[in-house]
Amino acid sequence: MTKAVPEIVDLSVLDLFSLGIGPLCSPMTAPMRAALRFAELALASGRPNRVWCELFGTFAQAGKAYATDSAIILGLSGFAPERVDPEVIPRIIDNLAILGTLNLNATCQIPFCKDFDIIFREGEVLPGPANALRFHAEYLNETRLSQTFFSIGGGGILQEGSEPARSKLHNPYRFSSTAELLYLGKQYGMSISDAMLANEDIYRPRKETERFVDKVRQAMFSRIERGCRHDGFLPGGLNAKRRAKALFETLKSGEQDLESSSIFEWVRLYALAVDEEIAAEDRVATAPTTSTAGVLPAVLKFYEAFTARPTIYGSRSFLMTAGAIGLLHQKKRLVSAPEMGCQGEIGVACSMAAAGLTAAHGGANVQVVNAADMGMGRSLELTCDLVGDLAHLPFTECGAQAAVRAISAAYLALKGDGSHNLSKEAVIETLCRTGSGINSEHKERVLAAWP
Repeated sequence: MTKAVPEIVDLSVLDLFSLGIGPLCSPMTAPMRAALRFAELALASGRPNRVWCELFGTFAQAGKAYATDSAIILGLSGFAPERVDPEVIPRIIDNLAILGTLNLNATCQIPFCKDFDIIFREGEVLPGPANALRFHAEYLNETRLSQTFFSIGGGGILQEGSEPARSKLHNPYRFSSTAELLYLGKQYGMSISDAMLANEDIYRPRKETERFVDKVRQAMFSRIERGCRHDGFLPGGLNAKRRAKALFETLKSGEQDLESSSIFEWVRLYALAVDEEIAAEDRVATAPTTSTAGVLPAVLKFYEAFTARPTIYGSRSFLMTAGAIGLLHQKKRLVSAPEMGCQGEIGVACSMAAAGLTAAHGGANVQVVNAADMGMGRSLELTCDLVGDLAHLPFTECGAQAAVRAISAAYLALKGDGSHNLSKEAVIETLCRTGSGINSEHKERVLAAWP
């Protein structure tokens, strides 16, 4: 009998914003977390003499290109995305190839061969979300432990047959649509950011949530700074040259022109710097997915660098409000490209950034929702144009464009009264219909590039 795929219930900003590792999408973060969890489960049942993994869906199609196999090795070895140093990853993988053994959760050595013990089930999918991993452990008494995990976008995972974490806790201000968000604000006289903070209070003290949000902000800005310092070429065999450093030096050497065209060049730089760091397999704050993680940092940096009176409260409000919009999609498993297509993935990020910037400027809830709707709606014309079956080049461009669109949407909303005709739910339905309508050959290439 097939085990049930757990439903996503109340979620936290910790489920949306997390520290992950490139290359471009989320094919490393979720598999690493799943592998680490399975290593813990396997050792809880004894000392296995063999462990192996099967990959399904788009993990199987694109896993080799995007280092999913390396992520599995790292997770089984006891590393989490938040803790592993990207610079030591090659040495860990090389040592396994030389020794032929894996230190399971840093506890015991077992034989392991990447080519034999990581199986790519291309063309096979499991019921549930598009990306899945099934782990197995075998013991000396011939018993076997198996467990399946699903990726839900942004590095999040669901364990088959288990209740979601915190399932016994219920948010005091629950919402599943923008209409419900607006109702809560009107009923209780609170902003979307305040409602999110109140929901987080059931999981941890308020100060801990604020420290986490500040940590996410710092991680975003550190990737911008790092991306502006590095040059060279991006991995993947395309010989694509990194451009952020040269653009940064050009903008820095010019006069400080605060005309909109110059400001938007800085915004494009911020997004480009983060996206190039992702493509170079560095650590990044996923928001909402690793592949779209350049959009929010670029818009948040714009708020702090180019607006009149930025505050840390405004930056926290930005991220909490963006988180509320992101969780609307996460609850419906509509964050990653396999569910809505690439245009949906970048649209979610643009929508979150537009809502966050509007909130940071003190916009009313109706203006925040209006900005989110406009940011999402403007992604409808995007498609996935892959280069060499890799997504490095298209999404470094898409992220920069989406950041600028998000700023435009926010200021349009701030100048209006919040009334609009295009709802987020209508856009989501359209994006889902568009994704399901892609012909099978092209959709297979798209999904292979966007796990």
